[in-house]
This record gives sequence, structure tokens and C-alpha cells, in this order.
Amino acid sequence: MSEKLLMKGNEAVAEAAIRAGCRHFFGYPITPQTELSAYMAKRMPKIGGTFLQAESEVAAINMVLGAGAAGARVMTSSSSPGISLKSEGLSYIVGSEVPCVVMNVQRGGPGLGGIQPAQSDYFQATRGPGHGDMHLIVLAPASVQEMVDLCYDAFDLADLYRNPVMILADGMLGQMMEPVEFENQPHRELPEKSWATNGHQNRRPHNVINSLYLKAPELEAHVRDIFKKYETIREKESRCEAYLADDAEILLVAYGAAARLCKNAVKMARERGVRAGLLRPITLWPFPERQLFSHTEHTKAFLTVEMSMGQMVEDVKLASQFRVPTYFYGRTGGVIPTPEEILEQILKIAGGAR
Repeated sequence: MSEKLLMKGNEAVAEAAIRAGCRHFFGYPITPQTELSAYMAKRMPKIGGTFLQAESEVAAINMVLGAGAAGARVMTSSSSPGISLKSEGLSYIVGSEVPCVVMNVQRGGPGLGGIQPAQSDYFQATRGPGHGDMHLIVLAPASVQEMVDLCYDAFDLADLYRNPVMILADGMLGQMMEPVEFENQPHRELPEKSWATNGHQNRRPHNVINSLYLKAPELEAHVRDIFKKYETIREKESRCEAYLADDAEILLVAYGAAARLCKNAVKMARERGVRAGLLRPITLWPFPERQLFSHTEHTKAFLTVEMSMGQMVEDVKLASQFRVPTYFYGRTGGVIPTPEEILEQILKIAGGAR
């Protein structure tokens, strides 16, 4: 049995990235993810890796593109406004089909907002944080241990599909300390990076990494190929956790830190005789549409709980095909909802449904 360590979320995910084979990190400091960068600054030189604090987020993401194009496992991290600055480079990375991992430890917004935890970057992450037809694979951990586990998986998914993967956490998960174990990373059958610009040794033609297509039919064909890949990802990679959901009349839908609060609210509702449950999306893109829709057979209402003004609620409504009512409860600006507040919403819905 591996040893458990008490670690802060930001530092735990940095250690997981190193153990997953990441040897290059490019970033720029911003709260509440700065400990991740600081950890990489200490550890990377000791293992022969590269840590570089770039002059800006724009510079950092383009360094990620360069290292990823050479076939290296590479990572960057930031918080909400920093991700906005990286959006142009992320679109280049998607268009070039280069794998990388991006960590977003969300803070409140819009604008500079505040450094408290929030989940208001959902649209940015899942709709494509960049121009053009694009998606990132988006993973949403709900504990420090899951930040570690999903970090391992993120690097494999990025390599498997040649696409950026974002781990979407928030300031609460980044700053909290919990026991973690560092197991061996998941073993996926990964293709050789024959596309990488890592030297041809006179054994093959030069590889070229590019996202520029001046002829419209060629660009259309390229984008259609990328979207065929997205269909495979939708089919194979969507995942979620169900908690007391099989007989739930009121099904809460929440991700990340908000889902932890909802679990407590579900327990409290059950103690009062209300059959509540929780569906927690682990992949925000692709959203677990089939899994959620299956609950419309017995669920009388969905309650989406977010640390925002309501963004994932749109995906819940679409996935349920509006077969049952969908309610929303959220706090924003860095305010964290309490289980008691969520319970109050559950009881209101239960009273109206009877």
C-alpha cells in the first residue's frame, strides 16, 4: 500500500503531473493557483525538467505549443483571467492537434473579480476557450485525490486524442489540504508520436506542425476530421458519479467542490424522508448526456447547483431534453453555498412536487 501524504491541492496536482511524465512547465503567477507554479519551480530543475515563468500568459501558452509539438509532455496552469489570455494559443494548439494539459484553478469574475473560489468559467471551458470550431476535453475533480488521479488521466487523454485537456478546479480545491496517494498512472495504449517535430534522423520526411490552411476546402476537411475525433471522445470518454441516484425523485446535478456540498444536502434530505440524489459530472466536456437522460424515467425534478449564476444548467436542460423540470441554485463572486441552503431548495421543490 502506498503512503498517504497530506498535501494542498495545487501542490498535489503538480506532483502528479511530474509523476505522469511532465518535464516542461510554462506559466505565469496568478492567485489562487500560484502554489502549483511555485512547486514546479522547485521540482523541475531537480529532475532535469524545465520550469519557465514567461513574461505573460500569451507567451506561456505558445511555449506550450512548441514543447507539445516536439512530442514532450507539457503543462501550464492559471486562474480565470489568465486562461482568457491563453485562449488564442489554445485555439492554435487545437488546430495543430498538439497534446497538452491546462490547469484552471478558478476564481471569481468577471474582470479581475476576486481570489475566492468560483465555478464561473464553465462556459469558457466547455464551449471552447478560443476562436473557431473547437473543444477541449474538460475534467472536473471534486477532491485533492481526484485532482491527482485526473491529472494522470489528462496526460494520457491528451496524447491519445492529440487535443488539449483542461482540469477545471476552483480555489477551494486548489487551496485545501487532504490526504493523497500517488498510485501508478492509468495504463492506456498510446500511439507513437510519429507526428512530432523531434528530429527525423534521416528516417522519415520532415514533420510540420501548423494550424494555417489558406484554402477553404482544406481547412473544412481538417476541421471535419477534428470533429470526427470529438465524436469518438463523446462516445468513449464521458463519465460521471451517481450518488443515491437510482431512486431519486429530486436529482441534484453539481460538479467539483459544489458536488461535495450537495452530497451533504442529499443526506440531510434523505433524513427528512425526501428521496434526493446526486449526479456529478466528471467530464464537463464531453458532458455525460446519456447518463443524465437515463434518470428522466424516474426523476421528478433536477436541481443544478453551481458556484456561478448558472452555466452548467443549460447542459442539464439539453441533456434531459426538457422531460422534467430543471431548477437552479447558485452563489457567485466567491460565495460558497452551504448544505443547509441547498437543502432548503430541495425541500421547496419537494413541497411543490407533491
